[in-house]
Amino acid sequence: MSLDPSLQSHSGKASPQRRRSWFLLQLGGLYGLWLREVMRAVRDRGQLIGGASRPILWVLILGIGLNPYFRGEVYGEATFVVPFTYLQFIFPGVVALNVMFTSVQSAVSVIWDREFGFLREVLVSPLSRTTILLGKILGGSTVALLHGCLVLVLARFADIPLTSVDVLKALGLMAILSFAVTSLGVVIANRIRTFEGFGVFSNAVIMPLYFTSSSMFPLDPALSKDQTRVTYPDWLVTLVEYNPLTYAVDSLRGALIHYNQFAPWMGIAVMISAAAILFAIALYDFRRA
Repeated sequence: MSLDPSLQSHSGKASPQRRRSWFLLQLGGLYGLWLREVMRAVRDRGQLIGGASRPILWVLILGIGLNPYFRGEVYGEATFVVPFTYLQFIFPGVVALNVMFTSVQSAVSVIWDREFGFLREVLVSPLSRTTILLGKILGGSTVALLHGCLVLVLARFADIPLTSVDVLKALGLMAILSFAVTSLGVVIANRIRTFEGFGVFSNAVIMPLYFTSSSMFPLDPALSKDQTRVTYPDWLVTLVEYNPLTYAVDSLRGALIHYNQFAPWMGIAVMISAAAILFAIALYDFRRA
């Protein structure tokens, strides 16, 4: 967005002082939009209850219930080479799940603001569309990050000892993931005009991504690539390998339980690339709206 003509000098170029004023205006607007998204989520009791109950359901019920079958403990012998209990193995995936659901729920505010006229009022303000979009995405990402932290509180129940370094690594990865998924949610919200359509379509995108991310079941690292495709359906292995979320969950698993199925750098590279691409698409759609 170019500077307002009133902020330009007679030579046609903005003076440093006016350029600084414009920058401070954008920064203040960014903070205001971020704070609005955070406060709206904090006041939404339903979202808070969902963010707290979801990890309890997955960690304490699903994780404990399926734990004996993960390593063949029912029969008294280990049948899988992953040196963790099922509860420990899925814990990073549950962190990703909470971050993803909250990120997408935050993006629905785009439809809300469009329906009730707030977005129209903001668009005619001096704020650039990049600032407006970034403020909304950062707000949603912050809320998603907080919901991810709710899962980390349950680490003791999953018998996962976390150091301060582990937590800091996990928070950084969660921040990138939340930004990427919130951007994806905004892309969906820019193309779906109703609340009902957004809910159905977002679930149709998020759930397949999650369940094919190797978050609930691992690909046996003891097998070669060819052996993996014989052991598992070829289409399933392909979906897992080409799913960006696979590498995000793997990075979280490396930070929290120090276990990676892929090269550690791949998760960070894939998440940063996905966040940049999805934000660029969201900004393109937002500028056209």
